[in-house]
Amino acid sequence: MSQMRAVLIRDGKGPAENLYIGKAPKPTPNANQVLVKLTFQSIYCAHLSVVPSPAMRNRTTGGRHELIVDRPLKIKAFGLNRMDIHQRLGHYPPPAGSSTILGVEFSGHIAQLGTAVNSGWKVGDEVMGLAGGGAYAEFIVLPHTHIMPKPAHLSWVEAACVPECFITAYQALVRYGEVKKGEDVLVHAGASGVGLAVIHLARLYGAHSIIATASSKEKLDFLLSLPNGATHGVNYRTQDFASEAKNITNKGVDVVIDFVGQSHWTKNIDAMALDGRMTMLATLSGSTVESFDLRPILYKRLRIQGSTLRSRSESYQADLIQRFSKDVVPHITGEKGDGPVKVYIHKVYSWTEIQEAHKEMESNQNLGKIVSVID
Repeated sequence: MSQMRAVLIRDGKGPAENLYIGKAPKPTPNANQVLVKLTFQSIYCAHLSVVPSPAMRNRTTGGRHELIVDRPLKIKAFGLNRMDIHQRLGHYPPPAGSSTILGVEFSGHIAQLGTAVNSGWKVGDEVMGLAGGGAYAEFIVLPHTHIMPKPAHLSWVEAACVPECFITAYQALVRYGEVKKGEDVLVHAGASGVGLAVIHLARLYGAHSIIATASSKEKLDFLLSLPNGATHGVNYRTQDFASEAKNITNKGVDVVIDFVGQSHWTKNIDAMALDGRMTMLATLSGSTVESFDLRPILYKRLRIQGSTLRSRSESYQADLIQRFSKDVVPHITGEKGDGPVKVYIHKVYSWTEIQEAHKEMESNQNLGKIVSVID
């Protein structure tokens, strides 16, 4: 069996120090898949505007990645995401049938097509994609419906930042939150990858007030300074975000995007306007709320929606990716673009520095995406 290089986990799980580059079987696409060769992988998506670091500038002309989806893909870059840490620690297994190798988003070239793939893709096409796992490697296989053409104006690094954060944000805000022009949106963890994506998408869809919460003045200043960034910032550690949201909007917010859970629950309900919608993406502070009064949900006619993506069916993900590719991708611009949706790069690492990349993501200090380049 052919071999490829991949980031593996010593002992199957553990701290960042357990990550290493080793040999793994090179995947073979089935009839409906493509094989992609990777060049970059993104680690943590924070913003939608690309501000490359010096490391990125030095590497973007280096190594090449090709994608193989239900055909083989050779990867050029991959993005790091919070789920990668949880999987590395043994807390978040990949979906059944997915690769156990870390990573879900990437950019690269199609290296091989499955025998039944007749959707217009060809070997050599430049793509970006979303997989159930396997992006921390030279090659990846995935359904041909889970890749998108890489916009020519995006670098490999920029393209590797798009799939996971933006599609998660699109599902939470647009599909579930049903945001409408003129509505008010509250985004928690605003400086996170998905939080930043939500902010930019809220702008794209015509939201009026976009209120972002964060834990520090530095993060709030960053969010407010961005082109198409938040309209208001609230430090949830020192301010009552529910009171602030009601003061800003004079009624409460129409949509809440929450990652926090327990500690924010009561204030989220208080902050919501009549017929408000809340999408829950995580429960970082805990999942149990004691002595909660259910009546506000009834008399305010609130709708609360849980949101997951990685565990959804292949057909659901394919439909979501197709809609996102049509509705959002044309509006994403790179470093020098002036479009409404941009990709911000915090730092680019060689994949030989994957331990350092994971430690940086765990520090929660980055303002933008962490990307890994396969070299």
